[in-house]
Amino acid sequence: MRRVKRAVALAALLPCFALAAPTTLMPPATASAQALQRAQVGVALTKVSPKTVRDNSRIEISGLAKNRTGEQLGGLTLRLRYSAQPVLSRSQLDQFATGQPNLMPNVGPQQQLASAAAPGATQKWTFQTSAKALRLNAPAGAPGVYPVGVEVLNSAQQVVGGLTTFLTFMPKQRHFKQVAVSWVWPLVDRMHRTDDQTFFDDALTGDMSPDGRLGSLVDAAAATDTPVTWGIDPALLDDAQRMASGEYTVEPFGAQKATKKEKSAVAAAWLAALKNASKGDPYFTLPYGDPDVVALIRHKMPRDIAVAFAARNTGVATQVLGRAADADVAWPPFGAAGPGTLERLAEHALKDGGSFLMSSSQFQPAQTGELPNAATKVRTRAGEQDALLFDEKLNKIVSEGSRTAYGALLTEQRFLAETAMIAAEAPNQQRTVVVAPDRHWNPAPGLAEKLLKYTGDAAWLRELPLDRIESTAPQVRAFNGYPDAFERFEVGDAHLAQIRALARRAATFQSVMTNDVNISYERALLRLTSVSWRAMPGRAKQSRNALTHQLETDMSRVRIVTTKNKRVLMGGSSGKLPVLVENTLHNQSVKVRLVATSENTAKLQLAQLDPEEAVIELRPGERAQRWIPAQAAGNGNFRVRLDLAIPNSGGRTLGNGETITVVTTGYGRIALLITGGGLAVLFVGVGVRAIRARRRRKAEAAGDGVGPAGTPPGTGGPGYGFPGAGLAGPGLPTPGLSGTPGAGLPGAGSPPGSAAGPTTGTAPGAAGPGAPGMDAAAPRDGIPEPAADGNSPGRGGRTAGDGEPRGGDRD
Repeated sequence: MRRVKRAVALAALLPCFALAAPTTLMPPATASAQALQRAQVGVALTKVSPKTVRDNSRIEISGLAKNRTGEQLGGLTLRLRYSAQPVLSRSQLDQFATGQPNLMPNVGPQQQLASAAAPGATQKWTFQTSAKALRLNAPAGAPGVYPVGVEVLNSAQQVVGGLTTFLTFMPKQRHFKQVAVSWVWPLVDRMHRTDDQTFFDDALTGDMSPDGRLGSLVDAAAATDTPVTWGIDPALLDDAQRMASGEYTVEPFGAQKATKKEKSAVAAAWLAALKNASKGDPYFTLPYGDPDVVALIRHKMPRDIAVAFAARNTGVATQVLGRAADADVAWPPFGAAGPGTLERLAEHALKDGGSFLMSSSQFQPAQTGELPNAATKVRTRAGEQDALLFDEKLNKIVSEGSRTAYGALLTEQRFLAETAMIAAEAPNQQRTVVVAPDRHWNPAPGLAEKLLKYTGDAAWLRELPLDRIESTAPQVRAFNGYPDAFERFEVGDAHLAQIRALARRAATFQSVMTNDVNISYERALLRLTSVSWRAMPGRAKQSRNALTHQLETDMSRVRIVTTKNKRVLMGGSSGKLPVLVENTLHNQSVKVRLVATSENTAKLQLAQLDPEEAVIELRPGERAQRWIPAQAAGNGNFRVRLDLAIPNSGGRTLGNGETITVVTTGYGRIALLITGGGLAVLFVGVGVRAIRARRRRKAEAAGDGVGPAGTPPGTGGPGYGFPGAGLAGPGLPTPGLSGTPGAGLPGAGSPPGSAAGPTTGTAPGAAGPGAPGMDAAAPRDGIPEPAADGNSPGRGGRTAGDGEPRGGDRD
């Protein structure tokens, strides 16, 4: 099981194994080709002791060797290579560091690597020797740097792997000036939010944990007494504050759903640890979001730089740390900038004095012939300004190749050797060095703390605060300017152009907000200009699109409400068009001006609203309606444009507005009222007739064929309850009228079974067969008479001349 764990760990660490290609016993062309190939055996360091070698020191160098081929490699041998002569300059030291171990002339002890012969096999190795055995001799009174390494030989004595490191020797007698070293400690990260409320990842939770990148940097500074000057991006602290203050939203690019995260205890603990670790150390702030200031100046966007430096944005650091920034430093990305950029940086960051922090590679060596120091002057369009130059070589040593334990050990040895070489180059000259690791420095666990510890403990080094080095006499060094080759690495033209357009839309939207402005896109736009997007152009586009979508969504919450078909009916030649405006923003009031424009003024003219009426102020969730007078010249469909304009802005509008269609007709209001009244009367008449008919049907269903009391049988008119009423034709006797009193009435002498009932199949009052349309009234002289009022029997008819109602009249 132990062997399996070891194999897994080695597999993860293979990329940091030092590589060496065969060079011996081969013609130059073949050796050059082999040098480009991957070494067959990977070699890594696990221990170099002691860190500072003295005359009587015992030296131990340990590591691992791994067969990285898929074949058996028999007869592998590992041997020690070294030089008994110290390195004479930093350039020579660099040659040894980048070259092969065979550059070192001396060969030390060797050992077999039998266990590494099998494919993928690993073997530990150790060399133990002494300073005396290696004949290490330092220059009189100065530290000495000696290259030492190991190389792997195959059975044919060809070099198939190896690495080089350095030993630093300190003599008993010291006759040199210590190198003054100052550290700039970067707390900067890439961007993690689109708008102020939404994170597109939750990577900061891991980075701020004790074993994360940001957590390790804070803990390292707190663990030593070596002074540092903190360089802090307020955007990072802003992100941490947002996470620590309550629930926050994470919505990765392309995700269908956002995730709610609980209040971050990790972020809160990191902020507290930072506040404690930075006590007593000076700090300065970068502009918010660490914008690509060089690209912004190139594309004539200086306002973004001014906003990024504004106190409302950089003041986040003051809130977190409980004190204002006490170092005046302007640090352009990668320490490189042209005169125009430096002028803008000085305008905002160095108003009260201070220095630029720039790369030593941007300047020529000192004109006095002295070896370079950190302090110098640089001329800008605004005049001459102080500059502190960080050592480019040391920065690369510290920042690159140090993410694993094996790479970290090589970094430690190289840092000690490089700084000792600075002291040994000119032992009588006071040297000053500034180390400013890469902004996104991600050292292996423990490396940052060890480097600070070595700075305080190494006999040839002396730690100093940055302001002490700033106060030293500046060297005269010519400024090289900004290299043209760097332009292709800057944030791109298209990205910045779209940020400008997005910023204009955001400014338009914010100009309608009133009272306390609770919605801001300022910091979101600054995050889009971050220099970190240089390495992530794809994510830059996704972040920009996400912010654009959010802005459009927010703007659509202040809108003109229309019907689904966007049509408005206007009867007659004049009227008023209703327009409804609403604000559904949360916790934000707005003020807009309603503007209506007819697209065909010859056919449809709109009156202007009063200025006070046209301006609409809406609280969150509020609606307001306005009526726009209109005059049409004829019937038709006319398009009207409705916009929400910004008050006192000269006509600038908010959002895309709406277009509605006004449908005009020839019917005015009076005509419509008359028509409506006529229809009402018609409906009432129909209703009355329906009610009467219903009553008749009920009476017919309940009737017994007997007229009202006292009505003579012979004179009873046909009506409800008379059997056979209306069935007699001309010249035929009327059934049931026999001349006998009560004849035809049920229960009045009629034979059993002859009782009369309602006639089926004929509607009450309808004419019977043989006499269509005739009233079957009882005759006074044997001749039938029509009803007096001309209506059919049963509808209020009366007998001729007697003025009495007929028995069938129930209405």
